[in-house]
Amino acid sequence: MGEQAQGRSWMDAVRPYFQREPLVALFLGISSGFPFALLAATLTNRLSDAGIEKKSISAFALALLIYSFKWAWAPLIDRVRLPGLNGLLGQRRAWLWLCGCLVAGAVIVLGLADPVANIQSVVIGALLLGFAGATFDIVIDAYRIELLKPEQLGTGSGMSQYGWRLGAFFAASLALAVANVSSWTLGYIACVPLAFAGPIASLFGGEPVRHRAPKAIRGAAAALRAVIDPLADFFQRQGAWLVLLFVLVHKIGDTIANLMIRDLLVTLGFSKAEILTGDVWVGFFALLAGIFVGGIVYAKLGMKRSVMVSLVLMGVSNISFAGLAAIGHSMPMLAFTIGFENFASGIGGVTVVAYLSALCDLRFTATQFALLSAGAGIVGRFITGTTAGALIEALGYVDFYLLTTLLALPGIALYWWMMRTGLVDASIGNAGTEKV
Repeated sequence: MGEQAQGRSWMDAVRPYFQREPLVALFLGISSGFPFALLAATLTNRLSDAGIEKKSISAFALALLIYSFKWAWAPLIDRVRLPGLNGLLGQRRAWLWLCGCLVAGAVIVLGLADPVANIQSVVIGALLLGFAGATFDIVIDAYRIELLKPEQLGTGSGMSQYGWRLGAFFAASLALAVANVSSWTLGYIACVPLAFAGPIASLFGGEPVRHRAPKAIRGAAAALRAVIDPLADFFQRQGAWLVLLFVLVHKIGDTIANLMIRDLLVTLGFSKAEILTGDVWVGFFALLAGIFVGGIVYAKLGMKRSVMVSLVLMGVSNISFAGLAAIGHSMPMLAFTIGFENFASGIGGVTVVAYLSALCDLRFTATQFALLSAGAGIVGRFITGTTAGALIEALGYVDFYLLTTLLALPGIALYWWMMRTGLVDASIGNAGTEKV
């Protein structure tokens, strides 16, 4: 599928970024990225400022585990029609607007919580935002995949990743900047409008023409089939279990490393202003560059080889965090470390997401992509939430980040073997082949 991209000119690789569907994917990504950023880096920063101990801070990564189990209720998104909104907007867009409102409300709840006076209120707010954000992701991913044509999956994934980073950047910048002059509560509330970037863009994108709506759920037996059918379709494919294993392990090191970055920066003595510059701003532009390069790499090398390149780069990037931890408070090293990591992540965001999107069957887009995208972070988030804080205290940050580099090797080796045996091509679903 992706190999047809080889031999195209550089202008051919850039032109699809300006088509309607990839542009809509950009705004969908904004709405997808900001809740996760508020739960990950921003909440970590907020808790560190409040003097919460490292073990408790890393435990909040368990709220992000909700994203890893979104496949459990994704069949509802595929099959349930929302009364009133469904007839007005269509199934996918009706869910987009409902979830946008739920995320906006959850952000306000988390913003009002006070970690010093009542840490339980922060737990409740984080869980609410985790559930609302994960459900929003289910709908956004399904809408994006069905809106994009097969040949647009690479560029559409790139634009979605641009949007994701923009959403994370806007959320991190707004929350941090407002908190610096006022309060974290107002910082969170300032991010609420980001929830509606995707729903508004869907008014221009329309209901996706590739959407293959399965039968609505009626009765317990139908509800059970709604869960079983998408899984059965996927696991009937050649090498499906190995593909799932790759999804589970390929991002372990990267996930563990990223979720504790802000705590590392606070520990090394970086101020809010330095974090805003060295992490948020440098990371933002580096990731934009990586996504742009990733789209071109995908177009020139094809899907299989571009995924391998991105896996190697993402694995190696963790070494730079060990270097930062060893050197200590250094703005040039911070800029290099964040820049390298985000550049590699940008390339991976295009290539790996395009591959995961191509694995879906259009009848079960929400459920299958939720399973695949959730699986990509579940192991790393579980390890972070249960043992990362203790590992850092036992090993120190240098050895901790060297360990995360080693954890990237199994995913690289497995994907190389899948390429050699043809399992990458055999696993592709009709989302990667079927046009309108």
